Amino acid sequence: MSEHVAPRPPLTPAARRILEAASRLFYARGLHAVGVDTIAAEAGVTKKTLYDRFGSKEALEVAYLRARDARWEELLTGSLEAHPAAGVERVLAVFDAAERWSAAEGGRGCAAINARAEVDDPGHPVAVEVARQKAWVRDLLESECRGAGLGRPGELADALMLLYDGALAGSGTGVPTEPFRAARRAAAALCGAHGA
Repeated sequence: MSEHVAPRPPLTPAARRILEAASRLFYARGLHAVGVDTIAAEAGVTKKTLYDRFGSKEALEVAYLRARDARWEELLTGSLEAHPAAGVERVLAVFDAAERWSAAEGGRGCAAINARAEVDDPGHPVAVEVARQKAWVRDLLESECRGAGLGRPGELADALMLLYDGALAGSGTGVPTEPFRAARRAAAALCGAHGA
């Protein structure tokens, strides 16, 4: 996981079952639609065990988002390592990785965007976690644009972030049918316009 989050101690087997159950249920149904009774029953634990391991439903929601994000960052890091030299291919690798991620882990769009849509308060722990995750990707895009020698890397990263999030959101709707490929083509064109 990115350096902005302190590593958690290893999960107990019960905590792992809780997090796995919560992750499936939250992604499939949404945060508000899933109660702790349902999660505990799915995980084969008591509600007390759930609260003992995570403290609150809010904390479990954040743990769910962080666990998905850690898996995403691992996949993305592998994609970037396949392109060791700085350049546009590293920028575009973000879109390739997102397409692979969505095929394996998606189907209902971006878990972070979906979760953020359920909370109104920007200070809510879920909103704070989503903002952290999105800032990490945006900063990574800027760093890769800068490394590729592209002009106005901050401005370009903002536009690429919109393409990235749009593809993730589109992947949950089926419109367009290949959102990551469409976003990648647009990203390549933007990179070209910025000096690639």
